[in-house]
Amino acid sequence: MDNSGIAAVFEELAELLEFKGENPFRIRAYKQGAKAIRDLDESVAEIVADPDRKLSDLSGIGKTLADKTKVLLETGELPQLEKLRGEIPEVMIQISRIPGLGAKKAATLQKELEIGSLDDLRKACEDGSVAKLKGFGKKTADSILDGLSIAEQAAERIYWSAGDDLARSIGEHMQGCDSIEKMEWAGSYRRGRDTIGDLDLLVVAKDRDAAMDHLESYPERSQTIGRGDTKISIRVGKAFQVDMRCVDANQFGSALQYFTGSQAHNIRTRRIAKEQGLKISEYGVFNIDDESQVAGETEQDVYAAIGLPWIPPELREDRMEFKLAEKGQLPELIETPDVRGDLHMHTTATDGQNTIREMADAAIERGLKYIAITDHSQRVTMAMGLDPERLREQWKQIDEVRPEYEGKLVILKGIECDILESGGMDLPDDVLAEADWVLASVHYGQRQSREQITDRIIGAIKNEHVDCIAHPTGRLLNRRPPYEVDMDAVLQAAAESGTMMELNANPARLDLNEIHLAAAKKLGIPIVISTDAHQTAGLDVMRYGIKQARRGGLTKVDVANTKTWKQFQKLL
Repeated sequence: MDNSGIAAVFEELAELLEFKGENPFRIRAYKQGAKAIRDLDESVAEIVADPDRKLSDLSGIGKTLADKTKVLLETGELPQLEKLRGEIPEVMIQISRIPGLGAKKAATLQKELEIGSLDDLRKACEDGSVAKLKGFGKKTADSILDGLSIAEQAAERIYWSAGDDLARSIGEHMQGCDSIEKMEWAGSYRRGRDTIGDLDLLVVAKDRDAAMDHLESYPERSQTIGRGDTKISIRVGKAFQVDMRCVDANQFGSALQYFTGSQAHNIRTRRIAKEQGLKISEYGVFNIDDESQVAGETEQDVYAAIGLPWIPPELREDRMEFKLAEKGQLPELIETPDVRGDLHMHTTATDGQNTIREMADAAIERGLKYIAITDHSQRVTMAMGLDPERLREQWKQIDEVRPEYEGKLVILKGIECDILESGGMDLPDDVLAEADWVLASVHYGQRQSREQITDRIIGAIKNEHVDCIAHPTGRLLNRRPPYEVDMDAVLQAAAESGTMMELNANPARLDLNEIHLAAAKKLGIPIVISTDAHQTAGLDVMRYGIKQARRGGLTKVDVANTKTWKQFQKLL
């Protein structure tokens, strides 16, 4: 069981204990422990196996969690969790998550009407059964129906890229409001989470009512959920929620810091402030003794008040940012203009929509200095993958095209070569030896065991012709979880061999995640941020990969394709 699996167990345990009304301190301990384990950039199993180390010495993990972790590693399950699962029907938990319903009403509905699924609850609302229950009535039944549809549609978080499109659209609309003096997005969107559940907008406005009226006039608004003196919440489309808060100018920085989060980051800042006789809230930084305000207008002032430099939003997850800030070692995070090359793209030779020339021209338009054409190898039959003969024919075409781009763009003869289910590469070594750039990737056999997939990838890493592992965990956000793979072993093998690792910038992938990126950085593994573009417009997703890279704490030094062509040649 890997770190994420252990963390998931403790998160579920905390939820079930909360549902049963257990001690809140105990519940919080499980939540904090889950976060600490999920955020680790090394294997919990290796720490437990090391006789010179104690898991309980790590911040956020007490003796009880350490003992339970050992049980999980040894047996793969936790008796306490299995017992709770048996006591609390899953449907009861699902019902409790519907807006307006808590654990008590959820239990009543489940027991009184023998509700076995959310579909059963929908039918019970529609046939009048819920309305007849004591303490419910028709109004509550209608509210549950409305909440059911909203919950179902809002359950899937949207890609950061989709949230970015919406934020830009709303931002442009709000710029038409003359009353707004200052405006900034907050929340998980600002931190760059790969998926987001809502959007949070902060504004300073001369006329707050006018600002709220303007948000309500947004063309895609489908519903106003609520509106008060300082906050308005609207729904865009069928379910997505956008909140706007109006704050005073002297509170803007503290409100921005507070609503950007994360919760764990904010808890730490409040603790640091308290140690210095201060308190931080969304309204400002105040002296505890006389409650006088000492900061709040800007985020820089808020952090400076507690003796810290400004911390980039992407790092605010209570991982390493405070230690780095205290030492004056916060990284200068990578920016999109730092990227000079794109080393993963497809053409009409397989499943791309544009030719070599069209991809090259589009790359030049975006300021790139080198690219690699990396169509699929023969195993990917559904994409008309290239066998050795067709691949060599494509490389001849690249040779013919290159003189047209001399001095403007370097075009590498590349291939995205599949790692076969049985191990080994999809193309012979003599073919791979002719390539300028070889990506190795897993597309098939993704349900194999952890050991099999790990061995396959490490085998590719050890192949002298493989330069980089593409989308290393195979995840598709909201659609497919990562395959079972020992990333600690994979990264160690890459570090030893000098093989690069890809951060795939496709917004549905963003693979590697920020935890793996931080671990790769620690091991000195060069990261390649690539678009995996299948058409010219696909080259524009690079900025999504940059956002993810920033969450991993990467600088331009950590990313191979920020180098000049001559520098990159030396790295190869």
